[in-house]
Amino acid sequence: MDLGLQGKTALVTAASAGLGYATAAALSAEGARVAICSRDLGRAQASATRIHTETGHEVLAFEADVASETDLTRLFGEVGAAFGSLDILVCNAGGPPPGNFSALNEEQWATGVQLTLMSVVRSVRLALPLMRQAGGGRILALLSSSVKKPIDNLTLSNTFRPAVYGLCKSLSLELAGDHIQVNGLAPGRIETERINQLDDAQAQKRGVSRAEIRTASEAQIPMGRLGQPHEFGRVAAFLCSPAAIYVNGSVLLVDGGAVTSL
Repeated sequence: MDLGLQGKTALVTAASAGLGYATAAALSAEGARVAICSRDLGRAQASATRIHTETGHEVLAFEADVASETDLTRLFGEVGAAFGSLDILVCNAGGPPPGNFSALNEEQWATGVQLTLMSVVRSVRLALPLMRQAGGGRILALLSSSVKKPIDNLTLSNTFRPAVYGLCKSLSLELAGDHIQVNGLAPGRIETERINQLDDAQAQKRGVSRAEIRTASEAQIPMGRLGQPHEFGRVAAFLCSPAAIYVNGSVLLVDGGAVTSL
């Protein structure tokens, strides 16, 4: 199936690894011109080279901390200069620190706000002139299954991810007249470095091994396994494409059926 992404321009933030990387790779495989960013320029450049080698399409790498307003302003200026306009924005950020409420201090709450929520607010604000210049676009926020079901030891995610989804719903109403669609994509247990870190945190909290945590989590997934990043990336590419032309204000779970609520 041709998703209709050939020649489209896309920016995926925090995309040197994990789900951001998988999304950027999937968009590039469909023919999009992709820009990615990371706090570490070397990692971003290495990831861009890898995607280009695999897909044969242009991938630009930039240095930016999405929690920094200054960095984001510079990033969108550079992307605008390179592309002229922007068709697709995928808002991604590293997960906020784990911990239950009693373990979190004021600084960690402030970090969570800037990293998880304000990074999306600022990215959308900066992207809108470029998308309006293109005549429309797609905004996709990478969320978490915590938007549907709180996750133990992830109080910050449980708080700020639903806030981002609320923002997406509001934007989907406000921006539809500009031919800009806004959706969310919520991963469950996808095998990434972030999941390994969270499993290690849970293992330490419970006094067990990471393998025991992994086995227990897999037992709660109807498909009986963790998802793979490329499986997530393909769904992200679909939601960013003309193939999803009538999908707006939605959140889609990619979790193997783990969230069982209606």
